[in-house]
Amino acid sequence: MTKPTATPPAQAWKDVAWLTVLGTAACLILSLGLNYLLLFSEALTPFARSVITATLVPVAIGLPLFLLLGSKQAEIRRYRQELNRSATYDRLTGCLNGPVFTSMVDRRAAKPSEDGPRSGAFLVIHPEHLKSLNLRFGLEWGDEALRLIASTIQSSVRKEDLVGRIGT
Repeated sequence: MTKPTATPPAQAWKDVAWLTVLGTAACLILSLGLNYLLLFSEALTPFARSVITATLVPVAIGLPLFLLLGSKQAEIRRYRQELNRSATYDRLTGCLNGPVFTSMVDRRAAKPSEDGPRSGAFLVIHPEHLKSLNLRFGLEWGDEALRLIASTIQSSVRKEDLVGRIGT
């Protein structure tokens, strides 16, 4: 009989559970230890001991906790931006990818114009000999040709114009 292995989400939840249990135990040990040390201090009144404990324990626990949460939130924000970028732009050329490009063209065409009838241009470029370039010199040269074509087009249009890559 084989032992079922934990799936990655289940393993992640196990890690979270362990971290929660160990973190709670560490907080309890810190609080009890601080109270124990302050209990035998004759220079402090009971009120001063409770103020010190009430101040130091949340700082000792909260500061690293919120630092960790903040760093994880910044990391998640960075991953989301990366994911949005990879879902929006073509990896090779840096242009809008096909689905996003066609969606934005459809939205612009459907949006009513304030200046009267809508006008515009649609340019489709099909590099005729790209396949032979790839076969003769390798895929790197074909990719470089596509990058050069895309950068030339992007540098030749206005900032508000759309440039996308529809094909593969």
